[in-house]
Amino acid sequence: MRAKLLFRQKYIYNDGAIVQIKAWSVPMSARTPEGFKYSLVYIDRQGNRLLGYDNAEGKGHHRHEGKEETAVIFKSIEKLAEKFLKEVDAIRGHRYEN
Repeated sequence: MRAKLLFRQKYIYNDGAIVQIKAWSVPMSARTPEGFKYSLVYIDRQGNRLLGYDNAEGKGHHRHEGKEETAVIFKSIEKLAEKFLKEVDAIRGHRYEN
């Protein structure tokens, strides 16, 4: 089975910043035990990645903030996308009450 695109969304803000979310269904394996590949990224208008999540082969699930990289616990692609979008909103100065 080849990778099957599940969704791809791209949003360009008025200031030129970009949010892009992509996810694919892939065969389950030691490298992709959940059967997903994904990339969630927030890029400023100068092309700098400010925030990102992905599961690059050999690295597992991880988060990028600037040049820092940390491991993350993966529960579902939906929960990860929700967390990512809330973080983007926080970076952009939006606040939410719980």
